[in-house]
Amino acid sequence: MKVFNFGSINIDKVYRVPHLVQPGETLSSRTLETVLGGKGANQSVALARAEIDVRHIGRIGEADQWAAEQMQAAGVDMQGVEQVEGPSGHAIIQVDDEGENSIILHGGANQSFDRQVLEQQLSEARPGDWVLMQNECNGIAEVFDIARQRQLSIAFNPAPMTDAVRQLPLAHCDVLIVNETEASALAQSGDADAALAILAERYPDTRLVLTLGARGAMLQYAGEQLREAAVAVDVVDTTGAGDTFVGYFLAGLLQGLTDRDALQRACRAAALSVTVAGATPSIPTLADVDSTQDD
Repeated sequence: MKVFNFGSINIDKVYRVPHLVQPGETLSSRTLETVLGGKGANQSVALARAEIDVRHIGRIGEADQWAAEQMQAAGVDMQGVEQVEGPSGHAIIQVDDEGENSIILHGGANQSFDRQVLEQQLSEARPGDWVLMQNECNGIAEVFDIARQRQLSIAFNPAPMTDAVRQLPLAHCDVLIVNETEASALAQSGDADAALAILAERYPDTRLVLTLGARGAMLQYAGEQLREAAVAVDVVDTTGAGDTFVGYFLAGLLQGLTDRDALQRACRAAALSVTVAGATPSIPTLADVDSTQDD
């Protein structure tokens, strides 16, 4: 079983600041790092480090081959990644002394797809394979359609949330992973429990996972609700924690874990990721995650 991850590849510029910059304020950063990022790239690396066969479908600018090389070194199949003219997607990230972040995205090459390209990139997918998507690339609706035609299982993480997400055929998702903001926007309810109940009624055949940051995560499926507390750790940088969770949760399902065990392992992986600076560099290996199981 293979995962085809249609997702963004970003060049992250990470600035360490004492606090997140306020309107009208000019703030000097202590450090600047330029690293591989993007929700798509992060989730592909998380899947690969969780020992899943994952092929990334994406695009980068011609000047950023180093980013593709880093993903490949992490174990990601990069046959579906093309280099194009123009800039790669990139992000300006502030990280404060509490480990919280603020992010500005520019789509770049992530916004350059058309249906013909996507059909070609998914031509090797077979019934029973998975397609994973986030919401940092254009062409999401087309990939939903192609996946349904090819009888692929669909996992979707609609981040960042936009109005267009509501128009997608989300009932066809096998797995839908949302944070509180995304769940509230989809369900039009500000309460996490109420939002999850609304989405469960709307999408009864979908595994719904709600991430709650420092409060852990919830899962609703087949009439059962699970709750998992977050692991207490010393936070360095929360960037990429959600992507680590997504990759490890999906990996758990594909590896035959129960929903509860997949949820628990994803929470442990996310907790480990926030103890290290950066997005992709912080994603732990399966061995590291499993070593924390009895801590």
